[in-house]
Amino acid sequence: MASLEKPPIVTTTVKWRWPSVHPEGRKYVAISAIVAAIFLFFVWDELGFVLVGFTIWVAAFFRDPIRVTPQGADLIVAPADGLVTMIERVPLPPELRGPNGLGEEPLVRVSIFMSVFDVHINRSPIAGTVRQVVYISGKFLNADLNKASDENERQHIVVEDMYGRRIGFTQIAGLVARRIVGFVKPGDIIAAGQRVGLIRFGSRVDVFLPDGIEPQVILGQRSIAGETILGRPAVPAPAGVAQ
Repeated sequence: MASLEKPPIVTTTVKWRWPSVHPEGRKYVAISAIVAAIFLFFVWDELGFVLVGFTIWVAAFFRDPIRVTPQGADLIVAPADGLVTMIERVPLPPELRGPNGLGEEPLVRVSIFMSVFDVHINRSPIAGTVRQVVYISGKFLNADLNKASDENERQHIVVEDMYGRRIGFTQIAGLVARRIVGFVKPGDIIAAGQRVGLIRFGSRVDVFLPDGIEPQVILGQRSIAGETILGRPAVPAPAGVAQ
């Protein structure tokens, strides 16, 4: 007779912890802390307290929280924290066109605006091989403007998955941002949700969805890098159902 005893339940306890500061930002935190200490103890303590607050903000800006990426080979996840400000079909930037890029036809672009209070670590939307990284110097217009995609400092990245599907996304420097820092290069094999770079102090990321992929976010929604599902393959309507 089979045992009626219930099998043991395996559980794991996950505890919250303070996000670490990314190594790229530690020097800025250290410099700010030193200046704050000098003013606090030797120059002007009132301003010193203000600089202590600024140091805390700098540490928060470069925070690097742990993210849990949804599993699924057909999923495209958000590359950035922030506000979804645009979802529209647009012509591709010249740097993403051609056989080595995303082709020639317009694609749906999802734009995510990162304020100075958002996490600025960017992550890969899919797992695959980095096929292209193109950096373009430019202006520092407000990243929320549509023309920032063509005129601001930016970096284009193309990742190809194991099925040959390619996703292109663009890091765009903003009004306050002054540098895009990349962590990957062509030929690197990366996982979905893996850190690929950061943009200092306010910016935007554009993601170009291949045809057949439906956006899973709406305007005004907040996305979380590496966790929010940005797109997935469209599900055909059942036969006989009007569309």
